[in-house]
Amino acid sequence: MNLKKEKDIVEIIQQDKWMMELLKAVGSLNLPDWWICAGFVRAKIWDVLHGFDERTPTPDIDVIYYDLINVEEKTEKKYEEMLKELLPTIPWSVKNQARMHVANNIPPYSSAVDAISKFPETATALGVRVDDENNVQLTAPHGIEDLVNMKVKPTPYFGESKDRMLIYDKRIKGKNWPSIWDKIEVLVDEKESVDNESGSTNLLG
Repeated sequence: MNLKKEKDIVEIIQQDKWMMELLKAVGSLNLPDWWICAGFVRAKIWDVLHGFDERTPTPDIDVIYYDLINVEEKTEKKYEEMLKELLPTIPWSVKNQARMHVANNIPPYSSAVDAISKFPETATALGVRVDDENNVQLTAPHGIEDLVNMKVKPTPYFGESKDRMLIYDKRIKGKNWPSIWDKIEVLVDEKESVDNESGSTNLLG
């Protein structure tokens, strides 16, 4: 499979009935500035690039949105329950990025996409949603090159801080993604890469 452009990823998702079902379910809630992000997209693309016939399960389906008006955590739980009513077998996780800066002790995000841009890895900093006509929209603040080239490296936000890089390194070792997708290359820092390495700032997916 040759993936080079964002439209290639969009087409793959549009052809995946299961992913579209989840996207339509979240879209039905009419959340402001919403996306399904992180592993939902990354795992699908890596599965395709590895030629897997079966989907690699992800521990959570990460739904984010941005609502400055209602930042109570109980509202997120309400949305999770609504999604569970629609699709009860899905491990939904819903987070309002307008409040996550408080939990993470960092400056506020300006939007959901701003939050995505500050995820730990460039290959995880992705989000998809559907518009009113169920057309798939993709956001990739750092591009898709690392994703499609199967390179795992920190986003600039994580790379600029030693403390965040400690979180990144611990997360990468804990995820141990090469044990599932053996073609990926994990970059621990700018000078080091490992093929078989065995997190709280928006550690989604």
